[in-house]
This record gives sequence, structure tokens and C-alpha cells, in this order.
Amino acid sequence: MQHNSRSVISNQPGPHQDLARRVSRALTHPLRKPIAEHTQRSFTLAAEWLASRQAPLILDSGCGVGVSTRQLAVQFPAHAVIGIDRSEDRLGRDHGKLPENALLVRADLIDFWRLAYRYGWAPEYHYLLYPNPYPKAGHLKMRWHGHAVLPTLLALGGHLELRSNWSLYVEEFALAVAQVTGQQAIVGEFAPNGEYLTPFEAKYAQSGQALWRLNVELERT
Repeated sequence: MQHNSRSVISNQPGPHQDLARRVSRALTHPLRKPIAEHTQRSFTLAAEWLASRQAPLILDSGCGVGVSTRQLAVQFPAHAVIGIDRSEDRLGRDHGKLPENALLVRADLIDFWRLAYRYGWAPEYHYLLYPNPYPKAGHLKMRWHGHAVLPTLLALGGHLELRSNWSLYVEEFALAVAQVTGQQAIVGEFAPNGEYLTPFEAKYAQSGQALWRLNVELERT
């Protein structure tokens, strides 16, 4: 099936001129806002599930309808895979039975990451698959690398993989990772060759768009 999905359109010609300042601010002004009650409840349930499995953790952050969570659980049968998304509607769509080693959680990612860090979680793998690019220059602070939660996200550690159909998002994320951790992420174009982790990945690839991937090994700090 062929798709016709538009490429990301942005008024930015290159990495945002304010990126380094935003990252510096995130490092010097940690998030203080209270944790939302619904995310605290969801995290508690997820923590109980994880403790019962005694398996290495994989986080699928912003999992959407959970197709990627299911795929990752099949690819990594010895791991516990937790997919997190804020949309009850997306999580509720029927994409088949969840593998026994997978869990879908409705939660606010910003709060969930903060709780995961607070309680000592250390994912072996962490996936950020096709996050909303917020392509307008004025929306930098809404991208994960421009958000105040970035240091917490990176402090969780593990093998972090980001995928996007917007090369500039991946480039900016790599710059932010280097600024926070000193680590140089590996960035490049890739072709899934029909093995799509998410519906977005399938749609973008079948529309002929270039797909980009970032990989970096992070220490739990």
C-alpha cells in the first residue's frame, strides 16, 4: 500500500540558535512542578508489574497505539517492555493481544520519566520513536531536547534510540546530548526495509520520505 504523507515543513534553516541556551537552562533549573496524580498511579502499577517480572527493562516512550511496544516485546522476549503514552484513545485501539512481557501505560511522559529516575529505574534500551517534531522555530521548548525534562530523560541511561522523519530534530537532539553528557551520538539515515516499528514509520517510508535515527549509550547518573 502506498501512502502520501507530507514531509516536515519548518521555518528553521538549521539547528535552532537558542538550543544551547535552552539546554543550559534545563541543567540549571530542574523541573519542580508536582507530579500529576494520574501518572503517579500509573507509575505505581507499572513498578509493581516490573518488579514481578525481574527482567531487564525497555521503555517505549510515546508509544502511540502500542504497535512498537508489541514489536519490541517480540524482538526482546527476555525483557520487560513498557510502552507509555498520554492518550487513552490511542492506547485503547485494538492492535492484537499484548505479549506477556509487555505493558501499556497511560501517563504523562514528563512526570513518568521523573518518577522512573526518582525510583532508580535503569532501562537497558529506551526508544523515542517519531516524537512530535514541533517544527516551527517558536516551538523549540516543546521538542524533547528543548524541554526542561531533557537532563532527567538522559540521566535514566541505557541505549537510547530516537527515530524521526525530520533530520533537523535528530541533529538538534544529538547536539543536546553532547552538551548534557559529553557523549557523541551516532546519527544517520536508515531504511526499515519493510520491518516497521510504528504505523508512522510505515507511512513515512512508503511515502518515500527519508528516515533518520540516533543511537547513543548513556550512563545512569
